[in-house]
Amino acid sequence: MSNELFPRKRRVRYSGKNPRKFEEKYKELNPERYAKDVQKVIESGRTPAGMHRPICVNEILEILNPQPGETGLDATLGFGGHAKELLNRITPGGRLFGIDVDPFELPRTETRLRNLGFDANTFIARKLNFAGIIKLLPETNGGFDFILADLGVSSMQIDNPVRGFTFKADGPLDLRLNPEHGQPASALIHSLTENDIEKLLRENSDEPHSKAIAKNIFQRHATINTTAELAATVRQALAHLELEDADQQRQITKSLQRTFQAFRIAVNDELNALNQFLRILPYALKPHGRVAILSFHSGEDDRVKKAFADGFSSGLYDDICREPIRARAQERYDNPRSKSAQIRWAIRSADALI
Repeated sequence: MSNELFPRKRRVRYSGKNPRKFEEKYKELNPERYAKDVQKVIESGRTPAGMHRPICVNEILEILNPQPGETGLDATLGFGGHAKELLNRITPGGRLFGIDVDPFELPRTETRLRNLGFDANTFIARKLNFAGIIKLLPETNGGFDFILADLGVSSMQIDNPVRGFTFKADGPLDLRLNPEHGQPASALIHSLTENDIEKLLRENSDEPHSKAIAKNIFQRHATINTTAELAATVRQALAHLELEDADQQRQITKSLQRTFQAFRIAVNDELNALNQFLRILPYALKPHGRVAILSFHSGEDDRVKKAFADGFSSGLYDDICREPIRARAQERYDNPRSKSAQIRWAIRSADALI
């Protein structure tokens, strides 16, 4: 067969010391083979491409206090960083359920944890939204001893331009956690009025420039199909900011982050799913069962705070977190993505009539 028709493909290599494109970072995308290189990236304060650094691990382990033989649930499995630490503490004899809606990352994480020695009796993976955790109860002995929910998006999803979560690289404006379900963000934008967009930005991300951004997006909504097109529209809306250059760029970056967050939350119906999860949560816990929830913006944290306070007042919870727990200073320095993280916890009452 002619080599001209089927030319030999060379592996994509780093273009310089620090490659910019996700697909060029073959070392970071293959941590088993290039462990030392990946460790250098982590030590530099960055998250390697295709990986996710779990946040507040020690704080979560202290709150949940997992013990050998217990049954737990990681309701937002992601890369499996929290799950790995939980599994180490419930063995021997324990079981951890791990659920996620991402059809691409779930099997990869399951394989990763299997390779670490956690068999199907110890770790049970399910493709499921955490709003439906009641479906898992028949597989447990009366519920879960502990539940963890990390409401943040995984770095693997953010960094991969194909998924459409990042404004730092061009790609399809998708933003779906499960690309097999629902409509992408581009289709949503095409269907919204200017008032709809402004409300979405205000309620889902507390965007202070929601009016200006919404106006610009609506005027150009028919032509916004990629992450770069949405980012350019936001930048253009904020070009009027009369600030020093450095301050202006920081504000624009924050608005870009909040805009993408707002559309991601809308596309995935995240707040309604969280509301449902919080409603059924006490019924999924055993008496004295512990829950920890990591949130990353006020829309999430306000809901968690209210649900726990209402549950405490009604006797569903014996104790709750009065003030959110944040990442320690060293972790915020080492992993900037932890800066906005807040943890709230609750303990299921033994006397509640459920």
